[in-house]
Amino acid sequence: TMTDHKTSKEQKYDRQLRLWGDHGQEALENAHVCLINATATGTEILKNLVLPGIGSFTIVDGHKVSGEDFIYFFDIQSPDKLLDNSPEFFHRFSLVIGVQLPESTYLRLGSMLWEAGVPFLICRTYGLIGYMRLIVKEHTVVESHPDNALEDLRLDQPFTELKHHVESCDLDNMEKKDHSHTPWIIVVAKYLEKWYSEHNSQLPKNYKEKEAFRQLIRAGILTNENGTPEDEENFEEAIKNVNTALNPTKVPSGTVEIFNAEQCENITSQSPSFWVIAHGVRDFVRNEGNGNLPVRGTIPDMIADSDKFIKLQNVYRDKAMKDAAVVSKHVEALLQSVGKMVLYLMLRSIDRFYQQHSRYPGVYNYQVEEDINKLKLCVNSLLQEYSLNVNVKDDYIHEFCRYGAAEPHTVAAFLGGSAAQEAIKIITHQFVPFNNTFLYNAMSQTSATFQL
Repeated sequence: TMTDHKTSKEQKYDRQLRLWGDHGQEALENAHVCLINATATGTEILKNLVLPGIGSFTIVDGHKVSGEDFIYFFDIQSPDKLLDNSPEFFHRFSLVIGVQLPESTYLRLGSMLWEAGVPFLICRTYGLIGYMRLIVKEHTVVESHPDNALEDLRLDQPFTELKHHVESCDLDNMEKKDHSHTPWIIVVAKYLEKWYSEHNSQLPKNYKEKEAFRQLIRAGILTNENGTPEDEENFEEAIKNVNTALNPTKVPSGTVEIFNAEQCENITSQSPSFWVIAHGVRDFVRNEGNGNLPVRGTIPDMIADSDKFIKLQNVYRDKAMKDAAVVSKHVEALLQSVGKMVLYLMLRSIDRFYQQHSRYPGVYNYQVEEDINKLKLCVNSLLQEYSLNVNVKDDYIHEFCRYGAAEPHTVAAFLGGSAAQEAIKIITHQFVPFNNTFLYNAMSQTSATFQL
């Protein structure tokens, strides 16, 4: 069964699923890798890609092969012959790996793959030397898994919900147990308020000022009746994390470069998701974010009782969810402006065409050209009626006339499965149905939902 298959896969790939998740594993299983030259290095690469579950491989090797070799791969032409006769052969792959290639071949292949947007990894073993070079026109990463990411705590620019939460904690009038189990983030925020009042609302900047700030926190540790400081590990944590806590909130220079890139500025219907999301985040930074990125929403582990930690965690998490929802709105608006919504407008236009002509455009081949102008009139009248300042390209009008109200089985099968899934959600009152318009474009294999 499907469940058994999933459980088996989870057991088989348990460790790597923790690294890149189900969606990362799915990307591996859908990948098609081309390996050029099954040398010792090539076969080692192949082995280490088979184990994590890469979906399919094609091996290109023009060297002489023995009978045994046919068990393992097809005797395909050399890469140079393929480049001469059918260079488009290489366009289908997720990645091309070239092993022990002469310079002339990898220069030709690299140039062609660069234009096609296919990543090309060159590998070479020469005696005791190993060499790799990656040639890729553009490679965008959303989940980068950075090693030493700075915490995003916003203590220098606290958002409203964080301010209110900090204000609700009164360190001066707490019981000893609560005082020693208050998260260090709250401790730093409280003493930062005191520091601001004495230093013209300026953060501690240099070593001397930060050391003075540490002493200010240390002075807040409770003492027993003998005047000896209590063992308050949360305050020690606060002192230790002063540098982390006082890290200024700003947009990293690398992110600014992404925001200023041409691909981020000029979004089209063909733009990868990365650039669409980047544009949405940029709009957030320039508007609702007041110059800052959306809140990340995670906080480090710390000494605190569960209740206090969870409350603080929820403050950050809820703010992150709100910021993500705003970014999502920007992305939705952007998608509408670059052509996803135009499909909905076209469907409304063909309904209007049917009202006027009692048939759909392009149903009869001899009327296709004639219907193009009629459908264009329907589109324009719809745009005027709703005061929409949208430019609908003639390509869409021509395409919808060519469809002739046909119902291709491949599209019907996809939509049938999607509709059944939504029907089950509604009947069982489980899982959230889409809200409220869904469009699928079989040409580009993409879909989008809109709230209309």
